[in-house]
Amino acid sequence: MIAMLKFLGEQARSEQRRMNRLSVHIGAKQGEIAETILLPGDPLRAKHIAQTYMEDIVCYNEVRGMLGFTGTYRGKRVSVQGTGMGIPTTSIYANELIADYGVKTLIRVGTCGAMQEHVHVRDVILAQASCTDSSMNRHEFSGYDYSPIASFPLLQSAYEQGMAKGLKLHVGNVFSSDMFYRSDKSVVKKLMDYGVLGVEMETTALYTLAAKYGVKALTILTVSDHVLTGEETTAAERQTTFHDMMEVALETAISI
Repeated sequence: MIAMLKFLGEQARSEQRRMNRLSVHIGAKQGEIAETILLPGDPLRAKHIAQTYMEDIVCYNEVRGMLGFTGTYRGKRVSVQGTGMGIPTTSIYANELIADYGVKTLIRVGTCGAMQEHVHVRDVILAQASCTDSSMNRHEFSGYDYSPIASFPLLQSAYEQGMAKGLKLHVGNVFSSDMFYRSDKSVVKKLMDYGVLGVEMETTALYTLAAKYGVKALTILTVSDHVLTGEETTAAERQTTFHDMMEVALETAISI
């Protein structure tokens, strides 16, 4: 009987904890997440961003280890939330952030592999649009393709911020792949022929959901490696270029 009472008590406390948060995968309460948010894939990078660039930070989420923080950058309230890798997890967090917490501006900050000769490691790509091998939009649109694109005000602001800082910027299409390890390379060659700048794994989901909910979204990517040459950046080089990208992302976040 005592064991049963303890079990029922824990179930009640678990249900209360669940009811105190607004979504399944994010533990924040109402008002704890800013309307503008940065979305790195790595939750530890979210922590690094918060501790390095933001003031007055508060951790609002530790569910499943996917850390989320809210703080201020140059006086404006901004949040940062890890999303994990790939379209499925990005879809979960973007959906809940927008639908459950009222986020209005989402900026993905991450890395990608370059797919064009004129795009070099350490360059920065602003994803104007995203193509994909994922079937997510075919399911959503009854077998038809949907072309998700960035928010132009965010894209324009990020471009102006990057040019002012003298960064090597590229604006264009990226490929959001469902597969990190791919046996058939023929599609990669075709994507290159069609001018796709880089490959990553999340942007299609972010842009599609932004369109669905009528909010703003942009992906800003540091080129960490090159599909054609095999060149890779070191950890130290990635950190330096990541800093440049983060400054562009944060300035863009507070400009809208």
